[in-house]
Amino acid sequence: MTGASAAGKTGKAAPRAASRGRIDKREAILRAAFTVFSHRGYARACMEEIAEVAGVAKHTVYNHLGDKENVFRSALETAADAVMAENLAVVELLAVDGNGHGAEAGDEEVQAVFEDVAHRLLLQCCDERSWALRRLLYAEVARFPELLEIVWGRGASRLQQSLADRLARLSLAGRLRACDPAEAAEQFLALLTGPMERRSRLGTQAVAKEELRAVAGSAVRTFLLAYRPAA
Repeated sequence: MTGASAAGKTGKAAPRAASRGRIDKREAILRAAFTVFSHRGYARACMEEIAEVAGVAKHTVYNHLGDKENVFRSALETAADAVMAENLAVVELLAVDGNGHGAEAGDEEVQAVFEDVAHRLLLQCCDERSWALRRLLYAEVARFPELLEIVWGRGASRLQQSLADRLARLSLAGRLRACDPAEAAEQFLALLTGPMERRSRLGTQAVAKEELRAVAGSAVRTFLLAYRPAA
C-alpha cells in the first residue's frame, strides 16, 4: 500500500472514529447525569460529580450538553425514550393471531397472552430506572413543566396509543368485545400501574416476583371480565 493510499484510508477512518467517540462520550454523560440526578435530585446535583461519574472532564460536559438545566432535560429525555422503547416492544407481544396462537385460540390462551404482557409491563414499571424517572418528574415538574410532555406526552401517551392499537385489532378479530380502544388501554394500564405505586411506595420498596404475577393476573381477569366478547 502506498503512502498516499494509506493516508487516504486514515483520513476517512479518523472522522468516523472521532464521531463515534463523541457519541460515546455524550451517551456516557447522559447516563451519568441521570444517575446523579436520581440520587441527588436537581438542586443538589453538580456538574463536577456528573463529569466524575461519566469519566470525563467537567468542560467536556459543558461542550456536549451546555448548562445544568439542559443536561437535566436531556438526561430525562434520553431515559424516557429508552424506557418507552422497551415498553413498546412488550406491547407488540399482545397478539393471539400469531406467535404460535392461531385463529382457534381459546379464552385460556387469550388470557395467557394478556397475563404474559401484563407481567412484562409490570417488570418494566418496577425497574429502578422507570421509578427514578417518575420520582424526578414528580419532584421537579414545578420547575420544569415541560417534563410532562417529555415523559408523559412522548412516553406514556405513545404507550397508551400503541396498546390501543393492539386492543383494536383484538376487538376486530373477535377476541375482545367492541369497545373504545383508547379507553380500554387507559383502563388496562391503570389496573397494572395503580397498585404498584402503593405496594412499592413509589419504587422505594421491592415487590416480590410472586406479587407482581398476582397483580398482573388480577388486572387481566378484571379487564377481561369487562371486555371479553359475549358468549
